[in-house]
Amino acid sequence: MPYSTMNKEEQKNLIKGYFDKEIETIKKLDIDAINEAVSAIWSAYERGATIYIFGNGGSAATASHFVCDFNKGISENKDKKFNFVCLSDNVPTMMAIANDVSYDEVFRYQLNGKLKPTDLVIGISGSGNSKNVINAVEYAKKIGAPVIGITGYNGGKLKALADYHIDANIDDMQISEDLHMIFDHMMYFVLNY
Repeated sequence: MPYSTMNKEEQKNLIKGYFDKEIETIKKLDIDAINEAVSAIWSAYERGATIYIFGNGGSAATASHFVCDFNKGISENKDKKFNFVCLSDNVPTMMAIANDVSYDEVFRYQLNGKLKPTDLVIGISGSGNSKNVINAVEYAKKIGAPVIGITGYNGGKLKALADYHIDANIDDMQISEDLHMIFDHMMYFVLNY
């Protein structure tokens, strides 16, 4: 039944059901795995690494938000700043690579010749199977750079490739993406504590 034809009580129950599902997913998060990923980011910061982050669609927006929160928010009162770079942010570069090479190469191409083994790569993919994310992560593994995978569903290929893995662990793209933003804001809180 469409939302517009529901009575107020049915509408409120639908809203509550969404949040209940999100709360249950949060309760099942692997805190040890999350802590390992946060520690990997902190370690990259301490060694002065560039942290490359990327994703498609909503995950691209999340990657961009991470960059803002780390490069400005967390770095604001620190003498040494985070160096996050979002490979999803430069649309002309991405479109040129997609047009001239392949959309599957939009992230790997940008890492080629720049990524160092001491850098850190963060791939975000709701399904864990986005081909362009996987290609970039495989390149990072070849170079020897550590990888954090942020996923939903069952983690897909990204979970298997990542050195550190944060998974929303739910077959729901919207809740997965909600939790990916929560991961960002939780890290902001923890690393500013």
